Amino acid sequence: MQEPQTGKHPDKRAVSDRPGWDDYFLDIVGLVAKRATCLRRCVGAALVRDRRILATGYNGAPSGLRHCLEIGCFREKNKIPSGERHELCRGLHAEQNAIIQAALHGVSVNGATLYCTNHPCTICAKMIINAGIVRIVVGGDYRDALAEAMLAEAHVEVNRR
Repeated sequence: MQEPQTGKHPDKRAVSDRPGWDDYFLDIVGLVAKRATCLRRCVGAALVRDRRILATGYNGAPSGLRHCLEIGCFREKNKIPSGERHELCRGLHAEQNAIIQAALHGVSVNGATLYCTNHPCTICAKMIINAGIVRIVVGGDYRDALAEAMLAEAHVEVNRR
């Protein structure tokens, strides 16, 4: 039997060493974020329902297109501040990619929880609301006041860790 990374035998670990579900899925989206190809921010997301992962996503260029890691960042070249003019980016956000991946594979995300390394922007918040996602667990510190207000109005529960 393979030992866990802590080096302790599984039988000798305390129950308190075991992460809760929110921490477990936030750890997973941290790993998903490592696939991101954005030069400004590495974001990972996972859609989960009944403790099962439905889809994951990270921020980067659409499938088949060159990544910003290869060709540079249009936003940086044009000095566009973070959080502004999202349409002037060749990449998709992690939340968008997770929702798209679920749709491509015929998986409903209605009633799901979104785990994300960062708080969604306004564009992603609108997609989250219309996709029927009911809860978001956020690991990072990015803030978007309009997105927060829209999610609250739509009764989407947001938990920061």
